[in-house]
Amino acid sequence: MNLYPLYIDPGTGSMLFSILVGAAATFYFLARAVFIKAKVFFAGGRAVRDTAHSFVIYSEGKQYWNVFRPVLDEFERQGRTLLYLTSSGDDPVFGEEYRFIKAEFTGSGNRAYARLNMLSADMILMTTPGLDVYQLKRSKMAGHYSHVLHAPGDATMYRMFGIDYFDSILLSGDYQAEDIRQLEKLRNLPEKKLFTAGCTYLDVYAEKMARMEKEDDHPFTVLVSPSWGASGLLSRYGERLLDPLVKTGWRIIIRPHPQSKKSEPGIIDGLEAKYRGIRSVEWDYERENIHSMMKADIMISDFSGIIFDYVFLRDRPVIYVKQGFDLRPYDADDLDHEIWQFGILREIGVELSEGDFGAVGEIIKNAGDNEAMKLARRKARDTAWQYRGEAGKRIAAFMLDTAGSITH
Repeated sequence: MNLYPLYIDPGTGSMLFSILVGAAATFYFLARAVFIKAKVFFAGGRAVRDTAHSFVIYSEGKQYWNVFRPVLDEFERQGRTLLYLTSSGDDPVFGEEYRFIKAEFTGSGNRAYARLNMLSADMILMTTPGLDVYQLKRSKMAGHYSHVLHAPGDATMYRMFGIDYFDSILLSGDYQAEDIRQLEKLRNLPEKKLFTAGCTYLDVYAEKMARMEKEDDHPFTVLVSPSWGASGLLSRYGERLLDPLVKTGWRIIIRPHPQSKKSEPGIIDGLEAKYRGIRSVEWDYERENIHSMMKADIMISDFSGIIFDYVFLRDRPVIYVKQGFDLRPYDADDLDHEIWQFGILREIGVELSEGDFGAVGEIIKNAGDNEAMKLARRKARDTAWQYRGEAGKRIAAFMLDTAGSITH
């Protein structure tokens, strides 16, 4: 008899996981319902509040620490209890001496989803998109799901249906609301609560950069910081762009997207090997991008959100390489207009085409500031990063107000 190894394709695996979690959740809810009825009986028929946690934040990992830290600090300052779930065992939260914040490691992937899908809470906040789309399901014992945008770019640059089924969305700027409302109408969805909070991680970075020492007499520095994937700068152009940059003799800092090392290690390893030994070339894999941004006189990128980090925090010029970007997998593809971040890029940046790579040194020299670009950068910052320095307090206030309005 021939024996073959059992193989389950990813789609079937996801479906089986959903079935198992659904069955477990059904059993859990039935058992809990019996328990609640017993509590009501022994309480003399009085209603019994059965929410394990008032406030929960879920973080996919330590890379989101700067998004959530200002919120946790505000809850701690007010003496309000909150459960912080994280998929990183070495999340910085475990090094904090919080009294009112309880931190718990959930594991990642399906293990984390299993914990989240049976969570009992009044208010759950997360950056994770796709609620009720794939494995991440709405718990029947959760009152309100809120999604916080963790970048100042368009809210519609998630994969399809990424934020459709949340109860509220916390914005970095008022401008993001219009496109969300348009998608709700197109898809016949109920209106979500939209609240402009600001951008927590930019607030954190601004504070840190204000305390950092500037380099004295540093060499002219170009920061190459693209996105990842087939359309990303390094994977699409690689040495065709880097070679002429290196020939300028300037300091070149290359900061690949954190996902690049995971998803396209062959490309990154090959480029590292090619430029190994060249003193003017540096590679940056630090968790925070602020150190490279502080050193850079100009940035070259593609469609990465780091463009806005650099422009808003450093108020310096950017050069972007324009290429065809396939919007079909994203919510933005359903809109009837160009998204904000694509349009504003033409005002705050200098476009670089592939045919001009050989002259990139001259283009950089001529990309100096002018008054129109300075005004465009500041207008973009005021549009997409509102309530600067206040995001943590505003998000905490929203959570407290929203949970207070939930009836049990």
